[in-house]
This record gives sequence, C-alpha cells and structure tokens, in this order.
Amino acid sequence: MKLKARPEDFRVEERIELPRGPGSYAYFRVEKRGIPTMAAQILLARALGVSPREVFFPALKDAHAVAIQYASVRGAKRDRVELPGLSAEAVGRGPRRLSTKDLKGNAFRIVVRALVEDEAEGLAGELMRHGEEGFPNYFDEQRFGSLGDEGSLGKAVLLRDAEGAIRFYLAEELRGDPEEVRTFKRLAREHWGDWGFLLEHAPRPSNLRSVLTFLVDHPRDFRKALNLIPPRLLSLFLSAYQSLLWNRILSRWILSIFGETTAVEVAGEPLHVPLRVPVGLRPRLAREVLPLPHLRARYGGEWEGIVREVLAEEGIVPRDLKARIVERAYLSKAVRPIWCTPRELEVGPVRDDELFPARYALEISFVLPPGSYATLLVRCAHARALAGRA
Repeated sequence: MKLKARPEDFRVEERIELPRGPGSYAYFRVEKRGIPTMAAQILLARALGVSPREVFFPALKDAHAVAIQYASVRGAKRDRVELPGLSAEAVGRGPRRLSTKDLKGNAFRIVVRALVEDEAEGLAGELMRHGEEGFPNYFDEQRFGSLGDEGSLGKAVLLRDAEGAIRFYLAEELRGDPEEVRTFKRLAREHWGDWGFLLEHAPRPSNLRSVLTFLVDHPRDFRKALNLIPPRLLSLFLSAYQSLLWNRILSRWILSIFGETTAVEVAGEPLHVPLRVPVGLRPRLAREVLPLPHLRARYGGEWEGIVREVLAEEGIVPRDLKARIVERAYLSKAVRPIWCTPRELEVGPVRDDELFPARYALEISFVLPPGSYATLLVRCAHARALAGRA
C-alpha cells in the first residue's frame, strides 16, 4: 500500500467558520502543493509585505499533499498571491486572527495505490465498516516529526534535564531534518562542549546558532540556552512527547476492553486497533474523552491505573507533568476524543493503478473532525484488512 505517491493523491481542505464583523484582519484561502505550512507562512508574508508574525495559520497541514487552508493576515498589502506551489486569495475581513476554534473539520480526497486486488477489496470493505464503527483517534506520524530515535526533548524538559534537552536539540537527528542539519548534528555529537567550533559549523540561518552563541559565553548554563529555543518550537517538542504518552494510554485501554485487536505502527510503536466494535460499546466510544497528560489532569475508572503504568514505564510520576524549566512553552491541558467516526465517507471502485503496473488503486473521500488523521483511518482499515486475510 502506498499513500501520497504524488501530492495530488492526498488532498485536504479545511472547513472553517470565519469570524464576522469589521476589523483589521484579512482572511486568505490558501492552496499549497508540496509546501510545509510554516514555509507557506514565510512565503505569504513576503508576498504580502508583512512580517511573518502577522500571518497565522490555525492548523498545520502535511507538506506532501495538496492542502487548502486558511490564514489571517494583519496589514496585507494585496488581496491575491500567485507563487510556485502556492496561491492565496482574500475571502473576507474580520476583527481578530483565526483560531483553532474556528475550524470545523477537514475534507479529504485520497488515492491509495500499489494494492493487490484482494488487498484493495478488503481495504474498501474495512473502510466502509470504519464508517459505521469509527476508529481509535490516535495521533499519527505527522505529530511526531520532532521525536528522535534516542529520546525526546520534551521528556528531558519534564525531567528537568536542561543539558539533556540541549543535547537533543543540537545533536539528535530528527525525521524532518535536511541533510545539512543532519551533518551538523553528527559534528555536535563528536565535539560536544566545543561551542566555538560548533558555532563555526552551524547552518546559516538557523536558531541553532543563537543557542550556540550563548553557550560560547556561558558554556554550562543549559537552562538559559534552552529558553533561547523559540517557544513555538519548544511547544512542538512538548506536544510530541505528550501525544506519545496519550497514544500509549489509549492503546493499553483498547487492549483491556476489546477481545481481538490488530496493530498499526505510529512513531515506531505498535498501537492496538480492535478488529470489531460491538454495537453496544459505540455510544461510550463516541462520547469518551481522554485528557492529554499534564499536572492537573484527572483520570477516573480504569484510566487511572493505566496512566500510572504508562508513566512509570517512562520513569515519570504525575508531578513531573509540568514544563518547569522553560518559561514560554507549556503542556497542553486539552482533552481529546478517544474515537473518531468519518462523515460523508465514499469509497470508489477498485481500479487499475496507472502509476504501478499490475497493481490496483482505490479513491476515497470523507470528512474528519479537526485534529484527527486521515492517514490513520486508512492505515487502521488496511491493518484490519490484512488481519482478515491472515
């Protein structure tokens, strides 16, 4: 099975309710192809003659896709932008910048490729069953680009290990790092503590240089160096680790509730997916929410014991769930539904795959709530289809 064989195979469009009333903010409908949202922010700001701080996207979208999303811009000097891979058009004005609360969902159209015939038919059937039963609302791979193979900056922050967090930031290769950054991080591992040497070899421009410049003059003040990392980036590291814990908690609960499960792999971890969801359990799944782990989160019933088990395996206790050594980044206090049911689900016929000879393709469309992952729906259905063939 292949997803995103080309960007147009994965199309997502935000559904949004724009703020109403007069104001200084312009709202742009932005279509991008193969561009990360944060890069789109910079490109749009440059084209509109404003600082990137004045451009705000309420959600991030996958770079390997065609994405239609919305941005608020204050002080925009144009109503339309046309750039390679990105176009934007003003669709209204209002009194404030956009918020995640304005988002109502995401509509997807996806082509799944490189399937053998019975695999494609099984996938189609399981997708339709997921339309009735729903699927676990795990965070998917896109959430975990800031995790490394040797730990997590977020975990180091929670354990108040400032040097460990800085070591992770400067020396741990991450999935999304370009080759230039990977090369530097290999140097950082070999020359740890030689801040002047590392500053000479750090990529330009990058925030790595700000941290290293400080360490040249304050070679052991890792806590202050940590707080030179941009707060939004620190928040991404924290949320990735928090999401990893949340996934583990939900997976363990699913294993305790359902008799038979299969698994999907997310960020290198197998997560349980029930093979069937009894009708009587569906109302509970539809209403149950699970707090992301943080200091004041409260868990009742069977959840409490599972949370403590998961934290203990990480060497963490509940009082650690506060980012005490950073000043402007925090663990989210949100709650997240444990289950997701796609709406407006349509599954096309199995057809020949024009990109992969002797293979088959399947086109599907559906709508998910904000924060749920289309890739996860497909992968859960695929895992169940494979389990059915075994």
